[in-house]
Amino acid sequence: MGTIEDPGDDLSVTPPKTWAAGVPGVAHAIGYSLSANSVGRAALTLLNVNQAKGFDCPGCAWPESKRRHVNEYCENGAKHVNDEATTRRVTADFFSRHSIAELDGSSDRWLNQQGRLTEPMVKRPGGTHYEPIGWDDAFDLIARELRELDSPDESLFYTSGRLNNEAAFLLQLFVRAYGTNNLPDCSNLCHESSGSALRETLGTGKGSVSLEDIHHSDLILVVGQNPGTNHPRMLTALEQTKRNGGTVVAINPLPEAGLMRFKNPQEVSGVIGRGTPIADQFLQIRPGGDLALFQMLNLLLLEAEAAAPGTVLDHEFIQRDTTGFDAFAEYARKITWDDVLTATGLTRAEIEELHGRVLGSKKVIVCWAMGLTQHKHGVPTIREIVNFLLLRGNIGRPGAGVCPVRGHSNVQGDRTMGIWEKPPDWFLDALSREFAFTPPVEHGLDSVAGVRAMRDGQAKVFIGVAGNFVRAMSDSAVTEEALRRCRLTVQISTKLNRSHTVCGETALILPTLGRSDRDVQAAGEQFVTVEDSMSEVHASRGRLDPASAALLSEVAIISRLARRTLGDEPSIPWEEFERDYSTVRDRIARVVPGFENFNERVAAPGGFRLPNPVNAGIYPTASGKAVFTCNEFTMLGVPKGHLLLQSLRSHDQWNTIPYAMNDRYRGIHNARRVVMVNPADLAELGLSDRQLVDIISVWHDGIERRAPEFRVVAYPAARGSAAAYFPETNVLVPLDSVAEISNTPTSKGIVVRLQPVDAS
Repeated sequence: MGTIEDPGDDLSVTPPKTWAAGVPGVAHAIGYSLSANSVGRAALTLLNVNQAKGFDCPGCAWPESKRRHVNEYCENGAKHVNDEATTRRVTADFFSRHSIAELDGSSDRWLNQQGRLTEPMVKRPGGTHYEPIGWDDAFDLIARELRELDSPDESLFYTSGRLNNEAAFLLQLFVRAYGTNNLPDCSNLCHESSGSALRETLGTGKGSVSLEDIHHSDLILVVGQNPGTNHPRMLTALEQTKRNGGTVVAINPLPEAGLMRFKNPQEVSGVIGRGTPIADQFLQIRPGGDLALFQMLNLLLLEAEAAAPGTVLDHEFIQRDTTGFDAFAEYARKITWDDVLTATGLTRAEIEELHGRVLGSKKVIVCWAMGLTQHKHGVPTIREIVNFLLLRGNIGRPGAGVCPVRGHSNVQGDRTMGIWEKPPDWFLDALSREFAFTPPVEHGLDSVAGVRAMRDGQAKVFIGVAGNFVRAMSDSAVTEEALRRCRLTVQISTKLNRSHTVCGETALILPTLGRSDRDVQAAGEQFVTVEDSMSEVHASRGRLDPASAALLSEVAIISRLARRTLGDEPSIPWEEFERDYSTVRDRIARVVPGFENFNERVAAPGGFRLPNPVNAGIYPTASGKAVFTCNEFTMLGVPKGHLLLQSLRSHDQWNTIPYAMNDRYRGIHNARRVVMVNPADLAELGLSDRQLVDIISVWHDGIERRAPEFRVVAYPAARGSAAAYFPETNVLVPLDSVAEISNTPTSKGIVVRLQPVDAS
């Protein structure tokens, strides 16, 4: 098979950085922007991103400050918006020159670099190439396939967090009017554990804090998160925390430059000065050891209260606002220092130092990301964090609370709009009242269950709205084979990715407007809305001419597909929704709590914040109170001669797409197939720096999952652990290796062995 793959890895390694951003961050952002765009187009893009009258950066869900800087973006945000706004184009001629098999042998980076998709394409049964198809014919083809299924439950509608609120609301409305709750989404793969834990303990799956809370907290614990790469604008907020006298503690298996020191490029001190130290303490924890750490912190708080009654715990808050304290307190005393030190890899002195910081702080926030959620015990870990905060009343008051930091810019908004395979009854009842039809009540399939259904022939049509499902999912070989078994796969996308090369019997590519594109419909120019990680809802208005006159917006695509599939039953005004998005927002206002007077409120600069009941002392749990939980001590067992692998992003990467072959903060250059291992572990394993190895995962199903030909890099990782980039290592995560309760793939806790590659 021919290939148009990038040149092979040419690894070089430099010492990891001890600070983030500064002049190099600006230079890299500008360099990438100009490689994708002209000077004028790049400037127009950057001057409008994250502005009140501009468009929301799709790069992450971190909120904008109330006083927005003229350059309200980070290095990776600049790369992402200019990557989307590129002047490169993928046309029908491109697809005639490159077979699907050839494209399937190409790298994620190369596919992305080809540019914006420009017209609908189809792969016919038995075909080797994509060919053009008209929009009407494409919609007719999809509608016919959907109507011919034996049951609507044989279809899957996957959503990425890039989707805006209006399109997300219409998608779930269409899917439920069609007759299924099969709405898997990217939340299933990342923060589902957060939602599961928070709904059980607090009654709502969202974080409770605002930017102002971050700025004025006494102590912020940043756990299992690398903001310098994944949420760089968070560093500006932590810088403000430090200036206001707050303390930051980083808890992570790898040292990360952004949590050491931040040189804010928007300030003189960040350009010519030393910048701001961020973390006052770094706990280099073993992957998966966070549950044990918080169990010990909670035990220490209980012991401190016993030693000085009435001075440590917030008894008034516990009595008034919580339930389950006595059972929790009894259970918490089972933990032992020996277990905790083994599970965490930390010293007793380090944990006691953190305990001292907790005792000295009246307002505490815990931030976390996928370093917690993608473990088998991710949900219990987050429940234990809630226990930790409840003990001293650090929930529902200024400067304190829970802060799950989400990745996609509207992943939280999509869930608010009803993109969920397990919709609550009240939401379905509201849909029924508003649109006069009876939605299905049986829960649908999440992402993992969806792959199982395609693999087993129970799901036959897959429709992906944004995202790159093939490369986001675990167990890559199983996922690819599952999609290839479908009768029809449809990808609604802005750019080319591997999900377009892994096709069903028939496959469609439907190109759509990007976040930066101007959206003009029959009623005039439209805007869409998004919800960030702190529940702020605001408008997003594209400013660039679309990549092609043939592009349709996501709202238009969903509305037209719904009309073709459903006809007039039920009677839903799809044409009106496509014509004028304000009519969609009027319906959202009547269905989704907190969106009353949606059009009027979102017109204000900066939009509005959705209320979180926890901050009003209201807990929508069965008891009406916040819930203390008892969580079994869990430690991931690793056999001798093995390591615990976590997959992660490089700095030059957005989700599944690498923008370059570098990870400069970690000192990795010109390569992605690398595995980072502590030098002491390399010595014990008899391996050497730069040695070529295969990574082989070990799981109880006995199937060998192998990621071949990775270079070992000696790196200051936590002892007994290793780290490598996704999506290259997704092949190592078994489909059935998932977090308890949330069903999230366990991409941060993979037991592996490193097998040297025979030089011969």
